Amino acid sequence: MAIDAPYSRKAAALAGLALAGTFLTSIPATAHSAAGGATAARAAGGRPAAHGPGVQVGAAPGVPDVPDWLSAKSWMVSDADTGDVLAAKAPHRRLPPASTLKTLFAVTVLPKFPAGSVRQVSAADLEGVGDGSSLVGVEEGGRYRVADLWRGVFLRSGNDAVHVLASMNGGWDDTAQEMQETARKLGARDTTVKSPDGYDTPGQVSSAYDLTVFGRAGLADPDFARYCATARARFPTSDGFTQIENTNRMLAGSHGLSPYPGIIGVKNGYTTHAGNTLVAAARRNGRTLLVTVMNPRSGENNAVYKEAGALLDWGFDSAGLARPIDTLRTVVRTPSEDRSGDRAKARPLTTDPVTARPEPHGSSRTSAAAGWAGGVGAVVLALAGALAWWRHGRRRGRPPEGEV
Repeated sequence: MAIDAPYSRKAAALAGLALAGTFLTSIPATAHSAAGGATAARAAGGRPAAHGPGVQVGAAPGVPDVPDWLSAKSWMVSDADTGDVLAAKAPHRRLPPASTLKTLFAVTVLPKFPAGSVRQVSAADLEGVGDGSSLVGVEEGGRYRVADLWRGVFLRSGNDAVHVLASMNGGWDDTAQEMQETARKLGARDTTVKSPDGYDTPGQVSSAYDLTVFGRAGLADPDFARYCATARARFPTSDGFTQIENTNRMLAGSHGLSPYPGIIGVKNGYTTHAGNTLVAAARRNGRTLLVTVMNPRSGENNAVYKEAGALLDWGFDSAGLARPIDTLRTVVRTPSEDRSGDRAKARPLTTDPVTARPEPHGSSRTSAAAGWAGGVGAVVLALAGALAWWRHGRRRGRPPEGEV
């Protein structure tokens, strides 16, 4: 049908305004992230998300202040179960990782070899161990179970044990390349692998975010979780066995520190270039938190452990209160028990967090969806109004010019 021109123009104007409203309301709201968290918090009348230079915290009522004395160049606090990042400072800053890179080495190589298989170590296996490396005491000609080698990696950060396992895995360079591929599959984009043991090598970097991803992926493997939680063990020698202790002082309770309550690992590291680094996990009241700390600058004894402990304390105090500022990608692994044969591979995979869990509050996807829904509703209402107006005009004796 044709519509009377004046009413047609008015109805079109109304529809146009509604359509404009659609596009305006469908612009995604700022996600509650490291970039937008402070603005969102101020708008909501809460405390800004920034707690000191470069520090981001999800603002919410009751969230305690992050300690203001932390000196690390980079750190991050996350929930290992949900993947929520609760607070961070420069989480994607690329820094030398030292032996915390062994977490990625273990995620890549550990699923391949049965714990009870035995390796007789050759001279080639130990070739290239760097000067000043931490060693567990692997000897040429010695016979070692794979489980012993992994205890050497996790407890003593033994670069000699890493070299033997990498040799079993096809060689040093191939293992570095495979670690790089694993990092990419896990969504860890800040990491460049040059030396699988974490030894200072030009161009080798990672970040607090990536190291947290590796720690979380490792904890999904029962063998990784068991090794990284072991405080003391026996290691075979030519004379029998020797007692080894975990160099992670939060776990072993050494060098003037008591074990952190609820500590379950994961891995510490140190080199001259990297300083002290640490990925630490602890569990309390059914909640598991991961903290990564890179290169504290205070010069205080045990600084990396004290700062990690303070961040874990903050995380447990903030449990259920702090809004996530980011979300780690979800890690899916095949069962670690399926390790038949030296080259059997588990598949570290990732899924989009949208398919694994609800969107964080205030995310761009959620805001966009709500905007579109509201805009479409506005169009429907406006068109309904225009039609009613036209019908009202007909009832007042203003029929259209013609009908088809």
